[in-house]
Amino acid sequence: MSQSPHVAVETVDGVGRVVMNRTDRHNAMDPEMAESIADGLESLAGDDDVRCIVLTGAGHVFNTGADLSTLDGDETDANEIDDIAGPLHESVRTMATAPKPVVTGINGIVAGGGLGLALASDVALMSESARIEYAYPKIGLSGDGGITWLLPRLVGLRRAQSFTLLGEAFEPTEAVEYGLVTETAPADAFDERLAEIAEKLASGPTRAYGTIRQLLFAGADRSLDAHLVDERDRLTDLTGTTDYASGVGTFFEDGEPEFVGR
Repeated sequence: MSQSPHVAVETVDGVGRVVMNRTDRHNAMDPEMAESIADGLESLAGDDDVRCIVLTGAGHVFNTGADLSTLDGDETDANEIDDIAGPLHESVRTMATAPKPVVTGINGIVAGGGLGLALASDVALMSESARIEYAYPKIGLSGDGGITWLLPRLVGLRRAQSFTLLGEAFEPTEAVEYGLVTETAPADAFDERLAEIAEKLASGPTRAYGTIRQLLFAGADRSLDAHLVDERDRLTDLTGTTDYASGVGTFFEDGEPEFVGR
């Protein structure tokens, strides 16, 4: 695994956390940091003991994309930008396909490639002190991190066009109203609410959650008939899980099922 001093990976009680911590650069990414984020997410996605993944930032910033202070502003930047875009895209792909729930804690400002990381989750919690910007046109670039794929699916094409082309930032209330994020929390209660969400998901039927999220991501890109076949196959496969037995066994009783993620 690539190690960066600016990325911390930890697992506690079934919740795997990746924390981006380069606050002196507004959590902007150099290639090493981008690689470490990708490696951390991949390791948590493949760890059966991890039942929920959380990605968040330190300080008052989530992630502001590439570190522009290292660039020259001409074609010689192409390789370094590509060295960041590559692992960034791996991170987004991992988040979208992981076999377990993914939560993003948008603790502060998010812009550029950080927006792809913020959006590629099942639950996006946004601090009331945070702000979301697209930012790419400010430096004459188009976008990456899967943002132009995710945005129209979340907020609709017309609003995505306005956000990206006119440079209109999303404030927390608007972000929830338009479906960009799931909910907001006051800054002083943000960490507590993020932990509550992660703990709830980590105590649920992990394989069922993983199947649901993968079906939701896949549905927009194939026919209804193909999707129905996949739904049926995945549903019947889950009847062999311990969580299914626990759920059915307690369905007509007063007790709650105890899901173990298998």
